[in-house]
Amino acid sequence: MTDLHYMQFALQLAKETIGQTSPNPSVGAVCVKQGEILGIGTHLRAGDAHAEVHALQMAGDRAQGADLYVSLEPCSHTGRTGACSDAIIRSGIRRVIVATVDPNERVAGRGIEKLRAAGIEVDVGLCEREANMLNRPFFHYIQTGMPYTTLKAAITLDGRLATSRGDSKWITSAEARHHVHELRHQYDAILVGSGTVLDDNPFLTTRLPQGGKHPIRIILDRRLQTPIDANVVTDGAVQTIIFTTSDRNVAYPSHFVRVERIDPSRPFLRTVLKKLGEEGIMTLFVEGGPSIHASMIEERLAQDAYVFIAPKLIGNGPSLFTSDRAEMNDSTKLQFERVTQVGPDILAYAQFEKEDDSCSQEL
Repeated sequence: MTDLHYMQFALQLAKETIGQTSPNPSVGAVCVKQGEILGIGTHLRAGDAHAEVHALQMAGDRAQGADLYVSLEPCSHTGRTGACSDAIIRSGIRRVIVATVDPNERVAGRGIEKLRAAGIEVDVGLCEREANMLNRPFFHYIQTGMPYTTLKAAITLDGRLATSRGDSKWITSAEARHHVHELRHQYDAILVGSGTVLDDNPFLTTRLPQGGKHPIRIILDRRLQTPIDANVVTDGAVQTIIFTTSDRNVAYPSHFVRVERIDPSRPFLRTVLKKLGEEGIMTLFVEGGPSIHASMIEERLAQDAYVFIAPKLIGNGPSLFTSDRAEMNDSTKLQFERVTQVGPDILAYAQFEKEDDSCSQEL
């Protein structure tokens, strides 16, 4: 086994906890000595022990003189848990292999410096691209103070969101809809516009056979039209936050519902995202409406997109994105990362920002 294999194992451990650790990153660690894996660990949720601590606890005294592979730089500060760099130093680890540096200003190379100052050999950059991709939401949140925002849409092969009469149930298959619930499980919050609430009365919860985490529901409702008997108001499944610029007072009959008023002179969407970031919401799943998708794209507030494409043609109807751009050079450019088949449908996953390669093998 090589350094690459052990680091890929650490990354796979981290991937298993995507959606559980917010607002912390997903991290995996593997402790190895003379070709034997002594301990493994992953960060399970904010406030719990970090991946390195789990791996070192499993290894016990045998960690003396071992190597530790970790997908993100060990922290050097004490928060709700102790500093991982201190635990590594105490354990007697001889070498630490780090995939990527933590951009959090409280860490940002200090963990690596601390380990090296203690005489521990530290190598940085193995599978850096995979590690950066894995924690892209965390990096974005730390650097911007706003949630990492993902657009989701279901369209026909001719690019329509619905028929000319507004019928959109169901464009995609049951398999695709199940996959959407798996995605919801991974995000802190889900966002739609008031039009979606008025037209479809959705629950916006995660419905999986084994359960699932419900994302906080965000409703953009400038006129405060969300009905008091809407499912997102009355079901009590999870918190609903309604953002509005209206001065209306509506007595919503649930303590799960909160109305946040935005000054109409401020940029609405950007202000909403800033407020969500202040509340510790690291990831946002945007399901609602072509106008919201268009605004997110035009204002460069979205980081990636999942688009389900059904093998259907319906002709006239609303499309995913409308714009008056006249030149092809003015188009919004994305990079396809994955294209897969889900039941009879195609799922395209694309990013609005291009990443650089730095690891020669894919997981």
